[in-house]
Amino acid sequence: MTAEVAEQNGPALRGRSERIVLASNRGPVAFEARADGTLRANRGSGGVVTALVSIGGTRPVTWIACAMTEGDRRAAEQGQALDTRSPGIQARLVSVDRQVYRKYYETISNRVLWFLQHYMWDIVDGPSLDLRSYEAWEMGYVPANAALARAVASSIREGECPTVMIQDYHLYLVPAMVRKLAPSCTIQHFTHIPWPAPRYWRLLPPAWRREICAGLVACDVVGFQSVWDVTNFLGTCQESLPGVVADYARGELHCGDHIVKVRAYPISVSPERLTRLAASPEARRHTARLAAEPGVRTIVRVDRMEPSKNILRGFQAFEVLLERRPDLQRRVRFLAFLVPSRESVPEYRRYRDLVFERITSINRRFGDPIRVYYENNYPQAIGAMTAYDVLLVNPLIDGMNLVAKEGPIVNERDGVLVLSEGAGAHEQLGEGAISVAAPDIEGTVRALEQALEMDPAERAQRAALLRDAIRTRDIQWWLDCQLADLDQVSEAR
Repeated sequence: MTAEVAEQNGPALRGRSERIVLASNRGPVAFEARADGTLRANRGSGGVVTALVSIGGTRPVTWIACAMTEGDRRAAEQGQALDTRSPGIQARLVSVDRQVYRKYYETISNRVLWFLQHYMWDIVDGPSLDLRSYEAWEMGYVPANAALARAVASSIREGECPTVMIQDYHLYLVPAMVRKLAPSCTIQHFTHIPWPAPRYWRLLPPAWRREICAGLVACDVVGFQSVWDVTNFLGTCQESLPGVVADYARGELHCGDHIVKVRAYPISVSPERLTRLAASPEARRHTARLAAEPGVRTIVRVDRMEPSKNILRGFQAFEVLLERRPDLQRRVRFLAFLVPSRESVPEYRRYRDLVFERITSINRRFGDPIRVYYENNYPQAIGAMTAYDVLLVNPLIDGMNLVAKEGPIVNERDGVLVLSEGAGAHEQLGEGAISVAAPDIEGTVRALEQALEMDPAERAQRAALLRDAIRTRDIQWWLDCQLADLDQVSEAR
């Protein structure tokens, strides 16, 4: 079943009182250990947290997550539910040994699964899954998943059958573990990043691949960002698990008597929240500070500094555009809001250095047309996106890419979206965007030129298409579709 079918099942059952147990690596609250020994609670960061906190407004939620910092570990030692400052949500943090956590999070989740699922491995030269990789799986990923599964099961009261919603690639093994410990629960897993084609999964050791697939087929519902991901997942499980049959037409996996519904639920944004933020004094100050001089048009990009975002090729295309069109050299500028990301990973550091070397070279040649803001300043990025003429979103591959949805909602200039077909958002927004292939530098040059020279009527038409698509399927729609499908499963038991 595709996202279109999920939409038909959408917002019918909002407000039901059944409790949800939600499990993720990162929780809704993070604790900072102060010098005086006290703990300071801060709102959890990341897109998954932002998307999921609104569930607490519809149903009571127990949110179970890993203790990621020393402050988190101290909070976890209290062994009690933690105030999240979000209505309807209580949190519990699970602390595992530091070395176990590093193996689980840094090695398997980030260095293996993230790279694999974004097609980021240079498979000719690397990686090589050696003894340390196996140790990270066996003594990191597996026990960390088991700890989260035990915490989920222990939060379930006797006689209770809550809905369990498990998030992302860090916790692929948790569903099967929870199924053994609490077999009557309704279980869902949602993967926020791409699910690659079955053949690419063969780069993993067969035992790992089978464990991942077996973990997920223990669910009642498995969710992904796009129809592409659904199709790839169905094929991966059918190839990896003997006896599992994929029904592509119905979006189901048949595992003996157990049926797994596999659905596309494209994640989205809250247009109302974004509009309020864009109108806030803080965002408006950034908009005014970043305003272009008369007659100068603005290209904007907002990304984490990581290889899958394809930042380098975007700047290479801009450089070619300036070479080819000298008349644009003083009439177009490029504002880049780049957020530091995983700087402990060597591949990320190398990519960051290449990006900044290219920026320096372009600025020397053409008189500083690129301005870079290398920090995590969300109001600043929103303020800038209110005034772009072109928004460049050209990832190699992305689960969704919410920048492609945030920009059109806050933009006040009928700005044009140049969007890579590798972004999950392209399934919904392709009609209103100018589409490019991520590695296609020449195509990106032409797309930028087309966007900059587009007549006002077409700009307005495309901008309206983008806004309508995003508002029709906002973040509440994303949640409602999932809850409706889960309620349907629960009621059929």
